[in-house]
Amino acid sequence: MRILILGAGKTGKLVAEVAAECGHSIHVLDAKENPNGAALTPPFLTGFDVAIDFTTPEAVIPNLRACLATGVRTVVGTTGWYAQLAEMRGLAERKQTGLLYSSNYSLGVQVTLQLVELLGRELGNKGYKFHISETHHSSKLDAPSGTALSMQQALGKGSHKAAGTEITSHREGDASGLHVLEASSDADRIVITHEAFNRRGFAEGAVRAAEWLSTRTGCYDFHDIFTQV
Repeated sequence: MRILILGAGKTGKLVAEVAAECGHSIHVLDAKENPNGAALTPPFLTGFDVAIDFTTPEAVIPNLRACLATGVRTVVGTTGWYAQLAEMRGLAERKQTGLLYSSNYSLGVQVTLQLVELLGRELGNKGYKFHISETHHSSKLDAPSGTALSMQQALGKGSHKAAGTEITSHREGDASGLHVLEASSDADRIVITHEAFNRRGFAEGAVRAAEWLSTRTGCYDFHDIFTQV
């Protein structure tokens, strides 16, 4: 498979490494080479089966418009752009191509979100108070993290009383990602923790997502399909 990787940051480089290990042909495009999506011309994009975006909230929308308009299936690991998700979904559907997005491609995180929803469903109406905290590297641009917001959403799906649970964000050093949900009552406390030791789990999940999307059209949330990759 021919994969275009948008973004040459730490995660983007690791995605390229994992994709190459899986036998895929890769091309990495750094942000400096692609201001406002300018490098993503139709002749250039026809050389790729799937694009994987790990850029910034500002860069991802021009990238998506260019890729989807040309029919290139796109996996998005960038967060901070979901206010325009409906527009991008519509573009993917009109062009009969594929869009797959997630705040986190770690399979461990996806299982954690299922546990969070279960906790909200079982304890949200039983007097428990919830709090979410997240810690990421100091260069991460968005706060709260997309994964923390996904945890908040999962809690709210389990119980409307848990919707809008407070999130505390920390930016420290080169932390890959620590997410903690606490549920406390007068009787006990339950803690669900997911700690990423490095970025490899994100990269492996993103490459698996690209392989899955390569034969499909439509718009998908990775959480809904992660058991299939």
